[in-house]
Amino acid sequence: MKILFYLSKKYSIPIVNPLIDYLLKTNNDFALYLSEKVRNALPEEWKIFTILNSVSEAKKFNPDFVIVPGNFVDPRIPGIKVEIFHGLGIEKKSHYKIRHFFDVYCTSGPFVTKKFNALQKKYKYFSVIETGWPKIDYILNFPRNDLKTKFNIPKDKKIILYAPTHSRKMQSAEVLLPIIPKIIRDDEFWLIKFHELMKKEIVDDFTKRSKKNVLPINSYDITPFLHLADVLVSDTSSVIYEFMILDKPVVTFRTQDRIDKGINIKEPQELRTALDRSLANPMEFHENRMKHLSEINPYRDGKTAKRIFETLINLELPKKKKPINLFRKMQILYHEKRKRREENLGSFSCSSKK
Repeated sequence: MKILFYLSKKYSIPIVNPLIDYLLKTNNDFALYLSEKVRNALPEEWKIFTILNSVSEAKKFNPDFVIVPGNFVDPRIPGIKVEIFHGLGIEKKSHYKIRHFFDVYCTSGPFVTKKFNALQKKYKYFSVIETGWPKIDYILNFPRNDLKTKFNIPKDKKIILYAPTHSRKMQSAEVLLPIIPKIIRDDEFWLIKFHELMKKEIVDDFTKRSKKNVLPINSYDITPFLHLADVLVSDTSSVIYEFMILDKPVVTFRTQDRIDKGINIKEPQELRTALDRSLANPMEFHENRMKHLSEINPYRDGKTAKRIFETLINLELPKKKKPINLFRKMQILYHEKRKRREENLGSFSCSSKK
């Protein structure tokens, strides 16, 4: 079995990490097809892997399966296209949008599976298989010893993680960031994880006004900070469910759904009270957290990667073919051509400076 990982976003790296770890223990061949952003952020230990730089190289590799933690994949690349999702954003309509790129959807849990099964009955050409989301393996197995020392965080502080979404309709940053510096207590340390796609002016404005006991996080991987934090503050970001896997309290701001997964506030001035309540009684919403996770991602056994590959080995696809989908394909071709042109210009510019 030959596997190609198609990664366009840096935060895809920890999602496929368990899958790569699993393949390294087998005799299956794999390669990486990466955007420039992902290539620049690649973990050092991954640089020994086969990295493909063009569609022609991907065609020559000729994968059996193309695994994608995202919404799009270049249709010129051969192989069965497998969507493993870039998050647990179950409230977002885009999570269930069929763009006619994929042959298989590996869903995270019963709630998502039910929706995709309904879509399968409508379109009929793809398979839906419930496996769990692979990043959960990564989160659960992440080494957590001495994280405060590693990030130079005082050991006697309570840790608050603020990780908003970038979605315009769901984001909380414009409302909450201005008040955060005013409510930080001396015995707290705040981690601020700005989304990769968040407006630059929002980030810059907060950075100017932030004070001590605040650490902006620039890393694409939020996982160590999930383990560090005592409480998560967010809105309708999928990171909430990643944090809930660790059975720790969340405070949400005007969340769109499942409002009882933690304390949901409607006004910014309610944040301090909600934090105090969460810190005082972190197990208050334990049963609610477990109930929601049983629907969204019940697989917490660390074996999601194994399930995905066992699924692919035994896969039976419907006979109906994917729609031609010319508009989406032209979009991919345009962006691919522009990306390669920008990369070539960048290489020329660097060479000219030598």
